[in-house]
Amino acid sequence: MGSVIARGVVKRKKGYLYYVDAKGNVCEAKMARGGKKKKRR
Repeated sequence: MGSVIARGVVKRKKGYLYYVDAKGNVCEAKMARGGKKKKRR
């Protein structure tokens, strides 16, 4: 399990996931929310 190393360093946006990559950079990714049904052709 991870641990918190700093608080308040990154301004967080609603609907985004934040993580630290292998190089130590903080990255943001848009969260997938309740998959919408795709149109069937």
